[in-house]
Amino acid sequence: MSTTNLHQNTFFKSIIDMIDNLQTDDDCRMFLEEIRWNGEPECPHCGVKSEKHYRLNKENFKGLYKCRDCKKRFTITVGTMFESSHISLRKWFTAIYIFASHKKGISSVQLHKDLHITQKTAWYMLNRIRFNFNQEHVVVFDGEVQADETYIGGEARKKNNEHKNTQGRSLKIKTPVFGLISNGTVYTKVIPNAKGTTLKSIISARVLKGTTLVTDGWRGYKGLGEDYRHEIVEHSKGTYKRGRFHTNAIEGFWSILKRGLIGIYHFCSVKHLGKYCNEFSFRFNTRDMSDGQRFVEVLKIVETT
Repeated sequence: MSTTNLHQNTFFKSIIDMIDNLQTDDDCRMFLEEIRWNGEPECPHCGVKSEKHYRLNKENFKGLYKCRDCKKRFTITVGTMFESSHISLRKWFTAIYIFASHKKGISSVQLHKDLHITQKTAWYMLNRIRFNFNQEHVVVFDGEVQADETYIGGEARKKNNEHKNTQGRSLKIKTPVFGLISNGTVYTKVIPNAKGTTLKSIISARVLKGTTLVTDGWRGYKGLGEDYRHEIVEHSKGTYKRGRFHTNAIEGFWSILKRGLIGIYHFCSVKHLGKYCNEFSFRFNTRDMSDGQRFVEVLKIVETT
């Protein structure tokens, strides 16, 4: 398959297939233009989309356009995570393919070895990729929704040979994350605490009123019965399923998230935890896609940090 025959609906079968077809940076640029512009360049400065934008340096064209409307220059990378980057598009594409296809992610240490770049550069690339998985566009949930909160973090270092209040819901060294899941789609958000006001504000914004909402017996969920069909599964009493109601789906996602953070990344600061949650949510929500489809999906949503 030649690059000129690649189309935005082309899905690579594997990373080798992608590398074989996109052998140069120009190949990658043209593929990205097809994915994002569909043959009709769009000026990122004024938003005008036209096939008649000027192509600069026609004899040695490298994707530099001049807008017919606002007269500003632009390329396909302007306004994306690739902008102002000296890293080749081939390495960006390879990093994205690996990142999106590995169920639990890839560490910057491993990526720097795979791409023969510095660890600092690998971390920079991964951080920029994660930025694209913002979940604020997720639609309001309806149907049957499971809600739960979890705490990310480990035990504190011993002080005076003691551990104090570092288990369970302790906020001393752990950060709470709230999650909703329905029909195979998950939404997560890092929260300051698991108080009722915090949880209910997210639920009211993300879950359609009148929906069946399944939670455990945490006191922060009390009072939800006024706006929702609130089904409670009392985990504290050893009950994990009541009829057809349970919270196994959201707890299964927490398991994937924590295993990835511990096994691949080892540590995640509070500052960046939200991005890691978005990363795992994106892969979970696109789990029915092939790796090639997911790769194209990432290229469609790339934004600048």
